Amino acid sequence: MERFADIQILRYKLKDFTSLSPRQRCLVYCLSEATLWGRDITFDQFGIHNLRIRKLFETIFLMHDGKDNSEDFCHLTVYLKQMWFDSGIHHHYSTKKIQPLFSRDYFRKAVADIPSGQLPLNPDETREDFLAEMERVIFDEDVMPIRVCQDAATDMVKGSACNYYENVGQNEAMDFYKKMHDRYAEETGVADRQPSWGLNSRLVKKDGRIYEETYMAGGKYSGYISKIIFWLKKAMDFAETDGQRDTIVKLVDYYSTGDLKRFDDYSIAWLAQTANDVDFINGFIEVYGDPLAIKGSWEGIVHYKDHEATHRTQLLSDNAQWFEDNSPVDARFKKQQVKGVTANVVCAAMLGGDEYPHTAIGINLPNADWIRSEYGSKSVTISNITEAYNEVSKESGFIEEFVPDESVRQLIREYGNITDDLHTDLHECIGHGSGQMLPEVSPNALLSYASTIEEARADLFALYYIADPKLVEMKLLNDADAYKAQYYTYMMNGLMTQCVRIPLGETIQESHMRNRAVIANYIYRNGNGCISVGQHDGKTYMTVNDYDALRNEIARLLAEVQRIKSEGDYDAAKHLVEEHGINIDPDMHREMRTRYAKLNIAPYKGFVNPWLKPVCDGQGRLIDVEADCTETYTQQMLRYSRDYSLHTN
Repeated sequence: MERFADIQILRYKLKDFTSLSPRQRCLVYCLSEATLWGRDITFDQFGIHNLRIRKLFETIFLMHDGKDNSEDFCHLTVYLKQMWFDSGIHHHYSTKKIQPLFSRDYFRKAVADIPSGQLPLNPDETREDFLAEMERVIFDEDVMPIRVCQDAATDMVKGSACNYYENVGQNEAMDFYKKMHDRYAEETGVADRQPSWGLNSRLVKKDGRIYEETYMAGGKYSGYISKIIFWLKKAMDFAETDGQRDTIVKLVDYYSTGDLKRFDDYSIAWLAQTANDVDFINGFIEVYGDPLAIKGSWEGIVHYKDHEATHRTQLLSDNAQWFEDNSPVDARFKKQQVKGVTANVVCAAMLGGDEYPHTAIGINLPNADWIRSEYGSKSVTISNITEAYNEVSKESGFIEEFVPDESVRQLIREYGNITDDLHTDLHECIGHGSGQMLPEVSPNALLSYASTIEEARADLFALYYIADPKLVEMKLLNDADAYKAQYYTYMMNGLMTQCVRIPLGETIQESHMRNRAVIANYIYRNGNGCISVGQHDGKTYMTVNDYDALRNEIARLLAEVQRIKSEGDYDAAKHLVEEHGINIDPDMHREMRTRYAKLNIAPYKGFVNPWLKPVCDGQGRLIDVEADCTETYTQQMLRYSRDYSLHTN
């Protein structure tokens, strides 16, 4: 649809949406409205100034669009589009602050042209003070330079621009939640089945006292959460089953009280809803945006089953115990009984919050290890998102540029898409759901390394099993050599090509990218030559020398990563990530970016949602929904800011 900066905007197809019943489409609509009302929460969580800056730039854009063809205005427009994409002024992957290409003078003049009544001023704030603050935050490189600081040698909380903490240091935050954990254990006698303390709150220190601002109706983000609750209650009228309706009731109860024990109750009820076609995720979920991996960013997705493709994931979930029993990890860290592993292939109908415009292609929830252990987990692979990615990757020239061997290229062309999908299925359904922590280990033991280690664990599990003859036996692959397509592309990506997303001279910051680098670099350096890197015709390429040996190294690393997680071995996690997952060879980095640039491919991609429009009867009652897929990226973002924003914290 559109291209700007390092981003390409796509549209996903609503496959078989019209095959849903009118009642199901109405359910999708109500859940989608609940999803869209969380957008501003994510913006504010990602930076305390984000909502005001977005409002300011949208005002400038609307005043000057079609009237100003200057280079500065073009740069300002791109900055606004990046801000929409990143839910704030920090890059969604590197989390580093976006550097504006328009001039300070142009910015000052643009702000001066705006009437005071249209400026997002704080109470008692003058135009001059507002301009000075905005200019400082936007232009000064030393002000809020990174949203998620992962430098373990520093106070990561104070070094991060995310809006989860105020006047609180790292040690104070960790001590606050340790005391909460210990107090709960002392009062209840329960040490290992505790709520995810801190997940739905902002931690504040004021007048020497540390306390939480809880995200709930009547608390932090009350206006937005009340809107979410309103649409969740509307969704109850169209629930497919009584169990689904009861699940939504529990989510409303959690949002109304902010009680994390009730969030666990909701999560357990949500896990049990496996028969419905329509499902959703709505809440403060993933902790990648917090340097301490405690606080959840708001996200929402509404989806419905892709029945044809779900057969694949159901086969995997039906065999979850076999995968667990035969994994190459220490028996102490295996689940004796795998419970409630459910996996579906779905079509996204609405993306929101931290899953919009860029989104995951697979999700496994809930994140609480004790719930996974006792009740299981639910996984989805989002087929219409992966299909969109596959469509735009055709004939991009990427394989031809980075894979020198035609036989390997042919393997990737033939099996690349299916092994990508299977890797995602195994990662989400089996990988995240596998293994167990020792009872005495705190879920926060690995701190900033937790997300990278968990993603590496799930990826390694998927890589190990995608080469197993069991998949051919299950008819998920029809060629015993198909897995080689995944092995080659995964290792090449982790060793070499994923760095094209990172500016020269910078290190890897994002957890998923660190995970891939850890796996590929560790095996390259310690795998006795099973993979190698060399020059051919002046270009650098990777070669897999021994696929069987590579699988053995994957098994060995999987066993170690599972041990690290199960034992909460912080020092080993730190060494693994710091040694193999952060730094990039500068010469290779420069070469990869130069070669990639010639292909003219955007390294990051995101999506425009369909515009779901209600159809009502003569009494104004919702009876059906129509999907409009003509809206542009800019039109959608401006509509969301107009219709789903309260312009307040």
